[in-house]
Amino acid sequence: MNTEAHFMALVSKFSSSDPEIILGKMMSSPALKYRDRVFAFYHKHEMGFRLGPGFDPKKSGIRNARPLSPFKTKPPLRGWYIIAANESNTWEFLTGRALDFTMSLDN
Repeated sequence: MNTEAHFMALVSKFSSSDPEIILGKMMSSPALKYRDRVFAFYHKHEMGFRLGPGFDPKKSGIRNARPLSPFKTKPPLRGWYIIAANESNTWEFLTGRALDFTMSLDN
């Protein structure tokens, strides 16, 4: 599967459902944003998701999630997970979960 095409299909699906969901950038990678907050992004055949600190990847059937850790001298970003291409079948579900979590931050 072409992972970039899969990501772009997710961008199309989610951005067409709400005018506040747009394509943006996160650390120079293409990303989905809701009200100027990134909730999912694509980088090197993987996707990153803002799922919140209470999210448990194992309970959602995700075997190979890892915390997003973009900085060498800082701890991983809390509530962010990277999911590899071999679990791209979960990307749409996780994009929805990440959007729901990000929307909940406004409440």
